[in-house]
Amino acid sequence: MAVTRYTKVAYKDADELIFGRAQHPVSYGFGIKAGAGRVIPELNYAPRPGTERDVEKFRREYVDYICKDALDRAITAGMPDLQMETEWVSQMNQKKLAVPVVSGQAEICEKYHEEYGINTAMRQTIPDQREADHGLRPGMDKKFSYPEKLIECAEMACENGAHVFSVESMGGKELADHAVTQGDVVAFLFGVGYLGSIDMTYIWQQFVDICKKNKVTPGGDTNCSGANTSMFMAGGFLDNDVQRTFSAITRAIASARTLCAWECGATGPDKDCGYEGPICKAVAGKPTAQEGKNCQCAHCDLQGNLMASTCDLWSNESVEYHPEFGGSSVACWLGSLGYEVALMNTSIQLGQDKTLRDLYMYTDRTRGPEGYILAYDHAFMIGKAIADNGNNLYLRSKAAGETAAKIILDGYNAKELPLTKKQLEVLQDCQKQLAALPDDEAKFVEYCTKLYKDVPAFNIKNYGL
Repeated sequence: MAVTRYTKVAYKDADELIFGRAQHPVSYGFGIKAGAGRVIPELNYAPRPGTERDVEKFRREYVDYICKDALDRAITAGMPDLQMETEWVSQMNQKKLAVPVVSGQAEICEKYHEEYGINTAMRQTIPDQREADHGLRPGMDKKFSYPEKLIECAEMACENGAHVFSVESMGGKELADHAVTQGDVVAFLFGVGYLGSIDMTYIWQQFVDICKKNKVTPGGDTNCSGANTSMFMAGGFLDNDVQRTFSAITRAIASARTLCAWECGATGPDKDCGYEGPICKAVAGKPTAQEGKNCQCAHCDLQGNLMASTCDLWSNESVEYHPEFGGSSVACWLGSLGYEVALMNTSIQLGQDKTLRDLYMYTDRTRGPEGYILAYDHAFMIGKAIADNGNNLYLRSKAAGETAAKIILDGYNAKELPLTKKQLEVLQDCQKQLAALPDDEAKFVEYCTKLYKDVPAFNIKNYGL
């Protein structure tokens, strides 16, 4: 599969970025149209612990309980669309567990579409269990064979009924973990922006071929393993372990990595937990799944409204299946999703969508640096910086980080974005570190390979270098 790097943004200006509409809408499943004029709710869930011990019990949990409960609630509440996402638990790398779930979920989606007319689809998100210390590429992991199992999982998902295929890939995580704990933006740039992009390009060329062979929509990836770790450790106003200015810069860098799946031929929608979605959508114009205020069952963030401003699918992140007062957890959280999506879609019908978009955005624009750079006007600026350096994985990631840092500093100087003294110091330090790096990719790689040679699990051979 050929790789085509983005060298220009998909929109003429930031104001074109909005929820429910993408430059390149995608149709799949049973009537689902992402980015074609309305927002789609995407429900995410997890089975109860222990159900994986029995094959039939596991299938019932996912198909007869979770999916049926969700579809029944969607029909009851009058929702026209429902996409569901199964993020595979690790045990699903076994064919006996994965195949009955994937095929059963596809069947129940078709059944409800035919009987009730609801548009339905299943996203299957496989696990990336590769471990850097054992090897990320085929033939390297002699203990677990996780690189081979990654491809096997993709084939199992696509051959047995997935409508959309995704993964949360782990390339660069060993350096991302070091970077976040040490506050080292150069390590993050090297691990996620550069090496992570190489790894994503490598695996997504294979994934897209598998998807095409099985007529499955290749959705996309996310840097959940890196940028989300940075965001969650930065936390909210009670936390001070990682500065939120550092987290925001790492998010911008991660967006250049996330784009690689689309550059390999994936069409979107990408993964909900990739908060970098607004930046990626600005570059590629493809549908993006996002999460925010309706994912409180999974975690808290500082931009829960803002993330809705450019989404095409709106997700709850993930909730464990269990009973609540209003029904099962999946039914209750789908209700929360569905009503939010109905508000977005009504605003589109009444021509008030840009007003609602701006209300979403301004609500969280200055709550923290990460939300500030993900506001659609700033996301567009970062996206343009990536595209301007699109053919060089290193320079575009560096440009994304530098642009984000400048946006934050400009906001602070304009007295729009408040920062603590420590946040400002970290921001300025990141700027200095990024500015001091060479423009030559080879020199950057040589410098970082030597600098981080003792980071646990780091092995340059994992990236074909």
